[in-house]
Amino acid sequence: MESSRDGIEFSTVTEKSDSANNKTKVKKRTAYRFFKRFFDIILSALGLIILAIPFLILSIVIFIDSPGASPLYTQVRVGKDGRTFKFYKFRSMVPNAEKKLEELLHKNEMEGPVFKIKDDPRITRVGRFIRRSSIDELPQLFNVLKGDMSLVGPRPPLMREVSQYNDEQMMRVSIKPGITCYWQIQPKRNSLSFDEWFELDMKYIKERSFFTDVKILFKTVRAVFGMEGM
Repeated sequence: MESSRDGIEFSTVTEKSDSANNKTKVKKRTAYRFFKRFFDIILSALGLIILAIPFLILSIVIFIDSPGASPLYTQVRVGKDGRTFKFYKFRSMVPNAEKKLEELLHKNEMEGPVFKIKDDPRITRVGRFIRRSSIDELPQLFNVLKGDMSLVGPRPPLMREVSQYNDEQMMRVSIKPGITCYWQIQPKRNSLSFDEWFELDMKYIKERSFFTDVKILFKTVRAVFGMEGM
């Protein structure tokens, strides 16, 4: 009877310990989400204010390079839990890029649902520079301010890409997407396969924390100035 009683007491202590640990994890996760959103708002708003004049100058340059097309390009992307939103970028391709995509699909150099080719003929002269430097992604600060995206998180996929995901790959849209993540800070990131890209996103989802986000942001700045986007 005594051993049975000891067993019950030990089991009760273990359950209480597990419950306490779970509550601590929930509190930490809640605090992380709060501060992540807080800094997303502050940093994106500050970035948009500082970059207002450079944005205007770049918009004029893009318009001159691609007359008749809006310098700002919008596209429907998939966010957290499959919710769609309008995604903003500086235009880096010719105005009819989506129509020309069908003609280029057979040249896809990536396995899986993502389309990429090394010398994409749809990319403009200005587009090559702003893609290489990742400047084309900066309008997504509007998406961060709105709450569609975060500064750090997996890149938001296209709807046609998500439609080809398997159950495991759907984990990519289980959290809020971001402007930068582990994939963006890899040297020659565009040479990575989709599977490698996916593994990097899973690494972030498992490791995400305030420290991880700060580390990725600092490395992103270095990657941008190092022109590592190609």
